[in-house]
Amino acid sequence: MAVTKTVSAELAGLLPGLGVRDLGENRPQELWDKAGKLPSDVRWHLIGHLQRNKIERTLPLVGMIHSIDSMRVLEALEKEACKQGRTVDVLLEVNVSGEASKGGFAVEDLGRLVEATAGYSGVRLRGLMTMAPLQDAEECRSVFARLREERDRLAAQLSGKHDLTELSMGMSNDFEVAIEEGATMVRLGTVLWEGVEGE
Repeated sequence: MAVTKTVSAELAGLLPGLGVRDLGENRPQELWDKAGKLPSDVRWHLIGHLQRNKIERTLPLVGMIHSIDSMRVLEALEKEACKQGRTVDVLLEVNVSGEASKGGFAVEDLGRLVEATAGYSGVRLRGLMTMAPLQDAEECRSVFARLREERDRLAAQLSGKHDLTELSMGMSNDFEVAIEEGATMVRLGTVLWEGVEGE
């Protein structure tokens, strides 16, 4: 997907005409603004932190939320999705590297979390997301491989309860390695917009 957090709605609006309809935003407010200006067939992804007080307005606009990082947010999202009569696809953000500066669930908590959501009807778990450390792409390989292994383990354990097919991992500096390790979605911003006037 194309990450549009660094560019104006006008520049982001060029992407659908080029066949790029999956767009990602970090901040809900930016997503609200751009969703109101771009074609309605754009599939919006929220890839940054979602606060509970922004769920109600964000939910009708997104096709997928990549950054569920707490049980409180997950529970609030389930409640609001049911209230709005819709189902939203979500990914659990996993702090594979264990860095204190990164959000997300600990790897060891995943099984319990996924089991706890087995009865959800408004939230559909589709997979996992991670942010690799900002280092050489090859050094990120183990992080991506670990996320894939955890997704595969959970998918086998929870067959029939959740369709855990997605792995959102890899950005402009490391997406090739992420793809080699099984990414189904990569989040590309810098590589698309670097050098573009007005970014």
